[in-house]
Amino acid sequence: MHGTLYIGDYAYSSWSLRGWLLFDRFGLRPKIVNVDFMAATVAEQLQGHAPARTVPTWVAPEGTVVWDSLALAEEVASRHPDVRVWPDDPAKRATARSLAAEMHAGFNALRSDCPMHLRTAYDGFAPSEAVRADVARIVALWQFALDRFGGPWLCGDYSAADAFFAPVAARFATYGLAQDAVASDYVARHLQDLAFRRWRALALVHGEDLPWYESALPRLPWPGPPARQAAAVSDGTPENAACPYSGKPATHVMTLDNRVFGFCNATCRDKTVADPEAWPAFTALL
Repeated sequence: MHGTLYIGDYAYSSWSLRGWLLFDRFGLRPKIVNVDFMAATVAEQLQGHAPARTVPTWVAPEGTVVWDSLALAEEVASRHPDVRVWPDDPAKRATARSLAAEMHAGFNALRSDCPMHLRTAYDGFAPSEAVRADVARIVALWQFALDRFGGPWLCGDYSAADAFFAPVAARFATYGLAQDAVASDYVARHLQDLAFRRWRALALVHGEDLPWYESALPRLPWPGPPARQAAAVSDGTPENAACPYSGKPATHVMTLDNRVFGFCNATCRDKTVADPEAWPAFTALL
């Protein structure tokens, strides 16, 4: 186990998505603890891990507390050089760090006017001048990196820079901000990425709808790849005796293509129902 990662709401916590991707996308598996935005302040819920007061916060295996997402990227890279959180090539690495740092520090209009919301997309959002300026700068950065290094991600292979821009891609999808081919293609790459899809599947089944993140605009279908149709059911005999994630006895079931599969709890089942093809441990059963 790679320590403990404290995260906020899957649907809305963009900073948490960054931190989680720095582990999940690179095959690292910390214990996940959800901080409930409705229960108490984040600072109150993290008071046992001073001086942390925001999410994501990572408590390393020996107890060291890392409470900033950029610091988390650097610390994970230092502790796990084999997983290539940053590119090996010096030019790519320097560019990736610059991209992540600018994302970490800027684009306040986009953050304020377009909070991340992974449960929906909106029709008719009218960006302010400040949001348009943020979007133009972001697309210029994407264009620069993709042109220089040839893709498919910003600096070649997936890196921390892409993890930092994943919540931006989510905002572009929700508010219809990807208006040119470069932005559309890069956003689509994130929406198709299995790690991103796993996070969004959890967003669909975990946590309450928080009204302060909602917009009165008409809703549209999510622009990412459609999930295969599955359903949670109350009974049935699963073809697998053990949960594909935990290995514990299967007690909750779902159906997919007239087959029945079992899981150890409702969360394991429901996240799979939300997007069956996002979970390699489950698709191995297929």
